[in-house]
Amino acid sequence: MRKELRALFVIALLAAPAAAWPNSAAAQPQRSEPKSVDKLYKEVQHQLVMLPWYSVFDNLAYKVEGDKVTLYGQVTRPSLKSDAEAAVKSVEGVASVVNNIEVLPPSPMDDQLRRAVYRAIYGDAALSRYSIQAVPSVHIIVKGGNVTLEGVVDNETDKNLAGLRANGVPNVFSVKNNLVVAGS
Repeated sequence: MRKELRALFVIALLAAPAAAWPNSAAAQPQRSEPKSVDKLYKEVQHQLVMLPWYSVFDNLAYKVEGDKVTLYGQVTRPSLKSDAEAAVKSVEGVASVVNNIEVLPPSPMDDQLRRAVYRAIYGDAALSRYSIQAVPSVHIIVKGGNVTLEGVVDNETDKNLAGLRANGVPNVFSVKNNLVVAGS
């Protein structure tokens, strides 16, 4: 009698549809589109930040539209532009990449200004905490003597202080402060 009941139980288990079980794959809710877009954003961001020559003097931005990623920004090395495109193309879920990254022209004067602005901003005691990351959150873009600050800071005071420090560097023609305050 026990063997017969056991056999019936096994047959009932095998005959039951998979959807009836609450932990089965068929019963699991499908991932919603926003979560997969969030995952795509995070993976693209991760790939860009992990580029070996990406530095404080480069700015990489992107926009995701479905399975198409558009890259923006400025870089000091031409190889970084192609490396960024290749890294984003390798992300699962990306079908096409539009590369609108600008390669900054080589200029010894701009190189000197980059170093001077870096020292002015990250040498300040109030802003030095931003320099301890692998890729600091305040990016310094110099093109033709004009400085643009890109990135994220903790508060409005740090944003204004970074702009003032960059403005105080000799031979800087103009400073455009595009820093964003976190959480705003």
